[in-house]
Amino acid sequence: MVEAKVITRIAPSPTGNMHIGTARTAYFNWLYARRHGGRFLLRIEDTDRQRSTPEASRAITRAMSWLGLDWDGEAVSQFARADRHAEVARELLEKGKAFRCFSTPDEIETFRERARLRGQTTLFRSPWRDADPATHPDAPFAIRIKAPKDGVTVIRDRVQGDVTVRNPELDDMVCLRSDGTPTYMLAVVVDDHDMGISHVIRGGDHLTNAARQMVIYDAMGWDIPVWAHIPLIHGSDGKKLSKRHGALGVDEYEAMGFPAAAVRNYLARLGWSHGDSEFFTDAEAMEWFDLDRIGKSPARFDFRKLEHLSSRHIAAADDADLLAEIERFLDAVGRPGLDPRQRVGLLRALNCLKGRARTLPDLLDKAHFILSERPFSTGTPDPETNGILMDLTPRLRDASWERDILDRVVAGVAETRDVKSGEVLRPLRAALAGSGVSPSALDMMLVIGRDETLSRLGDATGHQIND
Repeated sequence: MVEAKVITRIAPSPTGNMHIGTARTAYFNWLYARRHGGRFLLRIEDTDRQRSTPEASRAITRAMSWLGLDWDGEAVSQFARADRHAEVARELLEKGKAFRCFSTPDEIETFRERARLRGQTTLFRSPWRDADPATHPDAPFAIRIKAPKDGVTVIRDRVQGDVTVRNPELDDMVCLRSDGTPTYMLAVVVDDHDMGISHVIRGGDHLTNAARQMVIYDAMGWDIPVWAHIPLIHGSDGKKLSKRHGALGVDEYEAMGFPAAAVRNYLARLGWSHGDSEFFTDAEAMEWFDLDRIGKSPARFDFRKLEHLSSRHIAAADDADLLAEIERFLDAVGRPGLDPRQRVGLLRALNCLKGRARTLPDLLDKAHFILSERPFSTGTPDPETNGILMDLTPRLRDASWERDILDRVVAGVAETRDVKSGEVLRPLRAALAGSGVSPSALDMMLVIGRDETLSRLGDATGHQIND
């Protein structure tokens, strides 16, 4: 028996920037498809023409690209498939699986208001479901599907387990409105079927939709996909993630300077686990990821854990790759790019910078000593500080440019002046960086070299020493 090919999808609505929860769902779908050698598709659910905008659609594809979640084929526009959706609605009608409903919005609202007053269910039961076609008026009508009246529908969910819904609780939902436009419920099912989606991995807030959508699958005689409804993301206080918990959009995490790999890593850990593993690569996540490892409880978003993972990904990154990510970050936030001198210098300095940075802006702050132009504004040194720097200058000029040798030079000046080495390193660091945020003085000297070190000491003391 040949196993069916895995095809997953992400189907965001273009009504704003991509939500971090949608990004996690996209990553889970991407991981599952890639692990099983399948396909990962992108569908833009742009049927809400008042809220959907081209800018928001571009924001979605841009967020996906930044996250590194490549999709197969062209992105599908749900709105562009409206004729196909209407065709299926009419096919349901022809098969006797749906009916014409002539009830007006006012009639439906009157029914629901009366039901509320009586304390009864407001689930609308159309009087036209079993009406004789001879009684049909010459008036606009919606096409409603005939939901089963008795028994139960069982949603066999890979995450939530078997979820049973009583069929009397299902409504004869509208598939095609009286103006000829398809509903979301119909469009999703038709698109998933036509795109060959084998696994629908989506947020747990869609679980109640599954039973209603299964009515369409059954009526059309289509195979039902594997369901996997993942819990929502909550804030650290256990409440649904909202603006009060911090950033919500993927673009905000990019602007804060989190590496995409760190965001992917953290998203994977929101609701899914592989033993005690916290830090891992995409290759490892792809090897380990399975729907059965997704928990049923909502995950809690913790910025501190994201920052910790971010620091580990920055430290582990290849220098050339990290430099490219820094340049993409600068471009994304509208900051000036690196000139050739800065690019070469930063690449040389990354080895001593990346192990101490939580985010890309944090790394760039620490790289001030290599990115900025001399002379640095350090103020006029006091006589003690000036004396230390003047003592250091000739010794550094004559020293071999190796860490242990430079360390001994600092120790020698400290011994001569009867102070601790820290008393020598502090003014040296300030002279080299012009800022309190920097690597160690020894690291900076090794990065910038002898000539630049001596020049910066000359700037600080006002006494340039020529070889």
